Amino acid sequence: MDILQFFLQIILLALGFVLLIKGADRFVDGSSSVAARFGIPQLVIGLTIVAMGTSAPEAAVSITAAFSGNADITVGNIVGSNILNILIILGLSSVIVPIAVARSTVKYEMPFMILVTALLLLLGLDGTLGFADGIIMIAFFAAYLTYLFLMAKRDKAVQHEEESAKQISLPKAVVFVIIGLAMIILGSSVTVNAASSIAEMLGMNERFIGLTVVALGTSLPELFTSVSAARKGNADIAIGNIVGSNIFNILFICGISALIIPVPFAQNFVFDMIVAIAAAILLTICCIIGKHQLKRWAGVLMLVLYAVYFAAII
Repeated sequence: MDILQFFLQIILLALGFVLLIKGADRFVDGSSSVAARFGIPQLVIGLTIVAMGTSAPEAAVSITAAFSGNADITVGNIVGSNILNILIILGLSSVIVPIAVARSTVKYEMPFMILVTALLLLLGLDGTLGFADGIIMIAFFAAYLTYLFLMAKRDKAVQHEEESAKQISLPKAVVFVIIGLAMIILGSSVTVNAASSIAEMLGMNERFIGLTVVALGTSLPELFTSVSAARKGNADIAIGNIVGSNIFNILFICGISALIIPVPFAQNFVFDMIVAIAAAILLTICCIIGKHQLKRWAGVLMLVLYAVYFAAII
């Protein structure tokens, strides 16, 4: 093993984490400020801009795979990331600091996330996500965006968002969002590549690398953004980011991929889809029991359940 190359990859790994942490801070500050200045609820920002932005790695991997003819990795990437988003990312976030959850998220967005996850399973039971399935998912995505637009139009009250958002100028806030997103995506790429190289140098097999480094790597933006938002008190962004990302991953990324090329849906994905649905239901139940708060015990439970799932797929 080349010791110099090994230490270089460790330095790159550290650099990737720095980019992710700093990028997440800038992104949350910018997006929450934009939300306050335009009178848009932070929940809507979390469910749209933040969610879609932090899903960029999943989108890049899955859509590129579809274009290159390697569409069989699309479903695994999306489902694996969605399970990680709930059990690991919200689990870690709520262990660090209990997260308040908006009533509308528990009442509308979470059930919709469960619905679209079940929809993906239903559409894939025949073994393929075809063009017609892609149309159905994109139609659901359009309906989801319409709902968010109407919610933003209805709820113009800024209330606590104005207090929690840093009072920075609009141009500066937009720059923060763009730079933060760029740092998040770049940091994710650098981290995944460096971690993969380190794993290979240590003799770990490709399957293990794919199940751990790559799956977690594409979810790192959600992790750092949600933890950062939770610690800053922007709870609606923390929860909205994950719920919105999961919906976006399924409806938009799988939908677009299926429109490009038929996406194989292997039989063993059924188990993963059931776990994804169960994780979404668990999240909803934990929020209800916690009276619209994701408490530390729920986070611990989620982390333990992910360990059980990981052991099962190994």
